Amino acid sequence: MSHQLTLYENLANELGGLIASRVFAPGDRLPSIRHLAQQKRLSVSTVMQALRLMEDRGLVDAKPQAGYYVRHRPRMSVVMTDAEHLQEPAYVGINNLLMRVLRANEDPGLVQMGSAWPLQELLPMKRMQKTVAAVARRDPGLLSTVSCYDTNHPEFIRQIARRALDWGHLDQSEIVVTGSCTEALSLCLRAVAKAGDTIAIESATYFVLLQLIESLGMKALEIPTHPKTGPSIDALELAMNAGLVQAVLLIPNANNPLGCIMPEANKKRLANLLSQHDIPLIEDDVYGDLCFTPERPWPVKAYDTSGHVMLCASFSKAISPGSRVGYVVAGRYAQDIVVQKMLSSGATSQFFQAVLADFLTGSAYENQVRKMRRALSQRIARMSDAICETFPHQCTVSEPQGGFVLWVSLPEQVDALALHGDAVAAGVASMPGQLFSATGKFRNYLRLNCGNPWGPRTQAAIATLGQLVHRHADRPAGLRSAA
Repeated sequence: MSHQLTLYENLANELGGLIASRVFAPGDRLPSIRHLAQQKRLSVSTVMQALRLMEDRGLVDAKPQAGYYVRHRPRMSVVMTDAEHLQEPAYVGINNLLMRVLRANEDPGLVQMGSAWPLQELLPMKRMQKTVAAVARRDPGLLSTVSCYDTNHPEFIRQIARRALDWGHLDQSEIVVTGSCTEALSLCLRAVAKAGDTIAIESATYFVLLQLIESLGMKALEIPTHPKTGPSIDALELAMNAGLVQAVLLIPNANNPLGCIMPEANKKRLANLLSQHDIPLIEDDVYGDLCFTPERPWPVKAYDTSGHVMLCASFSKAISPGSRVGYVVAGRYAQDIVVQKMLSSGATSQFFQAVLADFLTGSAYENQVRKMRRALSQRIARMSDAICETFPHQCTVSEPQGGFVLWVSLPEQVDALALHGDAVAAGVASMPGQLFSATGKFRNYLRLNCGNPWGPRTQAAIATLGQLVHRHADRPAGLRSAA
């Protein structure tokens, strides 16, 4: 009897794994009972027990005279987290908390679901090694080239301009190469705003943007943000009309952490509002190439006719985080940003610009982003399924349209920061929701990185998190507040 039990559970687990990996997608019909029995060399009764177990687990539905079908589990969506009322601008104060969380997440033994980086196995390491060697042989002088004034490599600039031809014509004199996308964002903020100024941001937004605002002594105004369509343009217009903001800082394509994409009509309307009110937009487009839409979404910069949009990006997410090369298409602010760049860090490596230019010249980059989009969308789907299966039913999970992070809401009584401490102790790194708000919102949210390969280790980490969320949700109120 115990042997028979092991057989049907093993079959149920095997078929469940195929569903999790999308070999069998929602709505697909599983092989017939007779076929499975023959294929697996099991009895019909053993196969039926396995399928009934899967039905009990919520993985399949039995249809009379038709067989077993993979169940359509509706993906739970995060509701809009803000009312359409603007709050007061606030000084940001997340740096100390963020550094404590990042230090805790550094343990190499943890399953890394905290930092938003793809693992090395998704990056073109061999191709990059060959390209680095080829550029070093062809132009060894670049390894010793240092210039305080001429920071741009001409071929890299041309490649950036060529990649933008689908949505517009870039004036190459407006492109400033930087040490990373983060440096580009920092230079833009310093060029257009000063201490005490208010910067409009999405809610939630990437914590590094909040760090930059905090480090420069500026205030943040959180704009109500929809998990599908991004920030409310109506709310932004109200803020502009009231004279509340001096600059806007957004991630319109695959927002981190929500994964939303601003509709093209909203981007066009925003560009017009910026021109009317003479307000600059700093646009973080680092995830633009990793969107899952049939066509790459255009940036707001595509609709900018007045030079108010500064488009910041890099190739770090898809090619090489270690190259430390970003850029900004700076519009009317190009000269100010060049000055800021020279004062802060001088020229960016000409060598790595040449390496990236080589990589971008042929079809290697397009092939790479196609591979990454396919892999990341599959990993997001699998992790979403696992969260739906293992977390409490009150939890919701975002449906990102790009990038590789999930935004998960937890039961209201769960403190994501306290949960983070317990998760680290159990071997799993994550990012608490409080770090994605200037005012400490999203106390019961988590951001999870889906860049890890799906397998037993990742699956076990999600199960561990689910168990911890259940445990925190069930704690008496006094213990929750003490945590």
